[in-house]
Amino acid sequence: MVVRKSKVKELVGADFRVSADFYDALNEHVQETLKLAKQRAKMNDRKTLRPHDI
Repeated sequence: MVVRKSKVKELVGADFRVSADFYDALNEHVQETLKLAKQRAKMNDRKTLRPHDI
């Protein structure tokens, strides 16, 4: 799990509750985003991920 549940809860605030499956979906989204960022950096002959890779 890449996503820290405590940080998500902190960012969401007390006004909202977060379901357990939301964490799983968010984690998958983050992992896919990282995968695509790695591919973009590799296509540009870099080993450093930069903000524009997202």
